[in-house]
Amino acid sequence: MIRVLLVDDQPLIRSGFRAILDLEDDIEVVAEAADGLQGLALVKEHLPDVALVDVRMPVVDGIEATRRIAADPALAGVHVVILTNYGLDEYVFDALRAGAAGFLVKDIVPEDFLHAVRVAARGDALLAPSITRRLIDRHLTRPLGTGTGAGLEGLTAREREAVALVAQGLSNDQIAGHMAISPLTAKTHVNRAMAKLRARDRAQLVIFAYESGLVAPRDR
Repeated sequence: MIRVLLVDDQPLIRSGFRAILDLEDDIEVVAEAADGLQGLALVKEHLPDVALVDVRMPVVDGIEATRRIAADPALAGVHVVILTNYGLDEYVFDALRAGAAGFLVKDIVPEDFLHAVRVAARGDALLAPSITRRLIDRHLTRPLGTGTGAGLEGLTAREREAVALVAQGLSNDQIAGHMAISPLTAKTHVNRAMAKLRARDRAQLVIFAYESGLVAPRDR
């Protein structure tokens, strides 16, 4: 059972998402919160698999709430998905830096919303290739080629390749096909890279790949 916490200051939004989630046999909404501070308390109380967190809220906003969740070792199993009205607004990249697994626009269709919750619960990043490129093009202001490369020297060549493919939005199965290896080996490369880089999830691998210069913003 996937346990979900809803954190949004708009009751209508929470009710709409809950109505969709309550119809699914494998998903349970464990609690709702109207602001980030209340959300943090409920995250600690219920330890959900997925916390759906609005980016703009009173008291504590979604970015700060995400940062506090990511910094708490006791909450390592909680995957934060940021909710936004505006798609690629100025806060999304900051949320990914803070430790969010990805983001959803609130006008998402129910089928895609449910798929996203299940993807997040598995620990995968909610970053399609086109979204990744738009995020980086818009928010990564460092000129290409001036990345520090910090941490790259600790990765093997295969781990670097796997991280670059994660940054292009590929799943482990797709990485396996691209690298001509088994899905289990692909997962191993990704997990070892995450451990070496101390990345909380795949979204942080994406950020590392671009900021280190491993992948260029307009790679295709």
